Amino acid sequence: MELATKPLSVETWPDFARLVEDHHGVWEGCWCLNFHEEGAPRVHTPEQRRTLKEGRVREGRAHAALVYDGALCVGWCQYGPTQELPRIKHQQAYRRGLIEVPDWRITCFFVGRTHRHRGVADAALAGALDEIAQLGGGLVESYPEDIDGRAVSGSFLYNATVAMFERHGFERRRQIGKHHWVVSRRIG
Repeated sequence: MELATKPLSVETWPDFARLVEDHHGVWEGCWCLNFHEEGAPRVHTPEQRRTLKEGRVREGRAHAALVYDGALCVGWCQYGPTQELPRIKHQQAYRRGLIEVPDWRITCFFVGRTHRHRGVADAALAGALDEIAQLGGGLVESYPEDIDGRAVSGSFLYNATVAMFERHGFERRRQIGKHHWVVSRRIG
């Protein structure tokens, strides 16, 4: 399996939409909108969320590194400027220890069920970091889970693992949940 990445765009929207539709809207109709300002759960129907996400893509206000196995989109990593993705989990703990607002956030990953445990999330993170560098770089932050010493279903790891981020040069900054950490890295 050879994986390649492409940015989410008007041209790649059909590939992204097919993968989301094949997985029932992802997490009960999320459409990868939860971390956007208008993305609070249970406010919009899955159909409305799809329309909102597509509108963001058409306006250039949604970013993701899509991972392809040949012509098939099999996963993604969502990233974006902080103002594009203001809704993160563990907000209170996050704000308490905030020293510097990041330029970029990496908020979630998704891998299609037929391609899990094959390096798709790793490829998605590498693709997102490459795209961030092309867009000017800066401080990149994410909020993955530390799974050392415990078994966790991959389907619950919406923001991947601390270990994966550390393999890509991120450093732990502070803990914001029982198992969640703020990790960051500067991209030139």
